[in-house]
Amino acid sequence: MRIGIDLGGTKIEGIAIDDGGREVARKRIPAPRGDYRRTLEAIVQLVSAIERASGTKGSVGVGIPGTISPATGLVKNSNSTWMIGQPLADDLPRLLDRPVRLANDANCFALSEATDGAAAGASIVFGVIIGTGTGGGVVIDGRVVTGANAIAGEWGHNPLPAPRDDERPGPACYCGRGGCIETFLSGPGLARDYVDHARLNGSRDEDRDDSGAAVDAIAIVERAKRGEPLAVACLARYEDRMARALASIINVLDPGVIVLGGGLSNIDRLYEAVPALWAPHVFSDRVVTKLVRAKHGDASGVRGAAWLWEKEN
Repeated sequence: MRIGIDLGGTKIEGIAIDDGGREVARKRIPAPRGDYRRTLEAIVQLVSAIERASGTKGSVGVGIPGTISPATGLVKNSNSTWMIGQPLADDLPRLLDRPVRLANDANCFALSEATDGAAAGASIVFGVIIGTGTGGGVVIDGRVVTGANAIAGEWGHNPLPAPRDDERPGPACYCGRGGCIETFLSGPGLARDYVDHARLNGSRDEDRDDSGAAVDAIAIVERAKRGEPLAVACLARYEDRMARALASIINVLDPGVIVLGGGLSNIDRLYEAVPALWAPHVFSDRVVTKLVRAKHGDASGVRGAAWLWEKEN
């Protein structure tokens, strides 16, 4: 049996799967935000609960926000900032009394979809998580590509390719730079773009929903479905930016399949609009890469964490 743990910022999810990928047990608990020691305790308790429910002990793989630095062995690049600089790769095996494999959560997502998901059978897969941020993971011949610096797939912190005049220098990013892909393609980035253009057009109320809350990506998509010009134009800009960003991935990796996950992957129009726009930016006479929605949805990250053992033994 393989146990996967998805360590999120607000929740920690665990799953147990058998050799065929069938779910045996699953449990989700709130994440103890801001507290590393309590996070460790929560993971140990979750693994114990899953093993009680399944009736057997299993291997453990953990998907984490960020990654383990090859230089220090400590967590780096995590948006769950209380994890940064912590010896997670040492602490978890000791507390669980067994080897533990860890990988970036986007890598786990990509591995899940490449193993038995929407990209099953493809030799090169790029997995994209678009939500609060923009994560990316690479799987080649069924194996996660981590890279020499443990940053393979971090496309969100590259500059937006071929920026238009009104996209320069770009919004500030938490990484310390500006104009990163994440600042345009994340959920907050989409909302910011809508509000900015609403204000440029002299509109005062479009940046709030009916309850007075700040507009978010879901509201913008619904407004576009109703034909609101500001929202329609906003999604058109979003699709064009995603096409340019993914074209740069196609030029470097040439994946057979790109899989979208995360909250914004539920925007149905992306799967036709983006491939129709990326061809001029790809260095090829044709583009056969497929853009697909994740088969396992929100469960892909935790399933991929479990498959870390299957694919690397």
